[in-house]
Amino acid sequence: MSDQLPAPVTPADPGTTKATATAAGTAGPAPAPGRAPGGHAWRSLRRRPVFWASLLILLTVGLMAAFPRLFTDLGPNQGCSLSHSRLGPTAGHPFGFDVQGCDYLAQTIHGTRPTLLIGVAVTAFALLVAIVLGTLSGYYGGWLDALVARVTDVFFGLPFVLGATVILVAFPDHGIGAMCLVLVALGWTTMTRMMRAQVIAVKDADYVEAARLLGASDLRVMLRHILPNAVAPVLVLAMLGVGNVIAGEATLDFLGVGLQYPTVSWGLQLNAAQAYFVDAPHLMAFPALFLTATVLSFLLLGDAVRDALDPRLR
Repeated sequence: MSDQLPAPVTPADPGTTKATATAAGTAGPAPAPGRAPGGHAWRSLRRRPVFWASLLILLTVGLMAAFPRLFTDLGPNQGCSLSHSRLGPTAGHPFGFDVQGCDYLAQTIHGTRPTLLIGVAVTAFALLVAIVLGTLSGYYGGWLDALVARVTDVFFGLPFVLGATVILVAFPDHGIGAMCLVLVALGWTTMTRMMRAQVIAVKDADYVEAARLLGASDLRVMLRHILPNAVAPVLVLAMLGVGNVIAGEATLDFLGVGLQYPTVSWGLQLNAAQAYFVDAPHLMAFPALFLTATVLSFLLLGDAVRDALDPRLR
């Protein structure tokens, strides 16, 4: 018989046990495709007529902006004759003519590109700013969070139309680039606040703690674990924001401080039509119809995606 005693058993460290268990749980088999959140959202969207109607309108508007020659043979401000000034719709010209005697259908189609370009570009850059600032401030907190919060408060307190008007009037020789810069400077605050709140809610989750204990760097934790689980509500807000940016751009054009002639946009068409609303109502009706349909489609599409991603509504 041996006189050796069994080796003492060292109790496992609770943190290591938790990390190992969590890592083992995350390394298990992936959920079935039918149970993925994206699958639930897509099945919910497919059953919504509003989603398909909004998507169809936006695809049509996108084609008009990207390939206007598919819808008209005339270029912007081309084929104009003052003898046709403000004439109503006819068989060959279903939208009539504008003040300069240009075909109004061609003008409306070519006005799609600047409006849609500004809406999408401003929202994309504002979303990028919001993701970077919101993620950093929410993850690290401290003085960085306080600084971002105070800067956000300053910009959030600026009235949108008034602030944009003051800036654009100070720089009269501006184009699409300047418009985008001004609208981004005044439009990133709401998404940044939401992104920060989402990061704060996610950063203390068990899978994030497990990634830290396993030695993942801060950058990897933010990009691989926090961002994918926090960005969905911000993307929905950005989708809603495209419609708001388009409406804001059209408002600035209508007030005469936005884009300038010879650029063609729906806001500029509304600005030129306001003096002839009684005598030539078609000048106001057609660009207003296109603008309303586009903004409403973005808003309805964003609402549909938000409802589909909300687990409480499934």
